[in-house]
Amino acid sequence: MTEQAATVGNWNLPNVLTGLRILIVPFFGYALLHDGGDSIVWRCVATLLFVVAMVTDKVDGDIARSRGLVTNFGKIADPIADKAMTGMAFVGLSIVGDVWWWVTIVVLLREWSVTLLRLSILKHVVVAAARSGKVKTALQVVALTGLCLPLRQLDPPLHDAGVVLFYAFQATLAAAVAMTLWSGYEFFRDVWRQRESIRAT
Repeated sequence: MTEQAATVGNWNLPNVLTGLRILIVPFFGYALLHDGGDSIVWRCVATLLFVVAMVTDKVDGDIARSRGLVTNFGKIADPIADKAMTGMAFVGLSIVGDVWWWVTIVVLLREWSVTLLRLSILKHVVVAAARSGKVKTALQVVALTGLCLPLRQLDPPLHDAGVVLFYAFQATLAAAVAMTLWSGYEFFRDVWRQRESIRAT
């Protein structure tokens, strides 16, 4: 942890936004799963909540860095809030049958193993965010946002267009899974290299 993070108070706007994201998770899950995921209105509510969470994720990070409000609490809570929201999206979409369970399991294992390892080595090894990780995040957000929408629940004449969009977002999700695995490999590789470098010194 940096000295700056230790001196900045935890009660600040970025941390409030992070806390808000955590609070949104159960409401998002309820909206997504309402009526077995077949309610057009509630799926739209779920999509809106997911978008709000993803926007605040970007905003609180930008504010924290630009205003020097990086805190130890934020370093821990921010990735947890992020993974809780995306994890709820994956699990909820699997429950309603829009995402295969094996995809959810693979992605969550990668996401949480990287997050927990990053938090556990934070004091000793600094692993910069790779470009592949940013691409992975962008693809996941686009795919999950689209799949939360009630695309297959639309009535004619919008039904066919909704189905086409649904499979387009499924293709985006496939790309996101590929980047999730690749960025996970890069992360563990870089951690191993840094640990070996530290041992050699």
